[in-house]
Amino acid sequence: MENNIGIGKISLLFAINDEKEEFIEKYEKQGYMLYKGQAGAMDAKKIVAAIETSALREDIVRENYHEEHALYHAIMEAFSGYCRGQVVLGEVLRSAGLVFTIVRGNLIAGDKSSGEWLAVVLYGQIGSPRRGFEHEAIGLGIQSI
Repeated sequence: MENNIGIGKISLLFAINDEKEEFIEKYEKQGYMLYKGQAGAMDAKKIVAAIETSALREDIVRENYHEEHALYHAIMEAFSGYCRGQVVLGEVLRSAGLVFTIVRGNLIAGDKSSGEWLAVVLYGQIGSPRRGFEHEAIGLGIQSI
């Protein structure tokens, strides 16, 4: 196990790692819940809805104010990085095709006193709706529950 690896690094590595099953197995043994999905839209609300629906369906968050609120803020923080600070929840006239990861667990691996946190990563292509005018982008959001 890496020394002092945090939930953010776990989430980032999961987003860019192609070895999905091995990665999940490694960190589930350490008490983390992990999910990786895909979304694509020109409307940010559709991407947010896909992430929220996945988190609820996979039981990473439960239907209560504290957990859903933490998820929402982790998503918004990730969008801020992914969109370079230009978050608009609506049609943004940019295409986004991305992988998203949701990770729940301790802030620092192996340190239960660090509390329970949620991390969301958005990684993929963003840009003009015209093919070939996209570029890679990544955003990370971390919130305590």
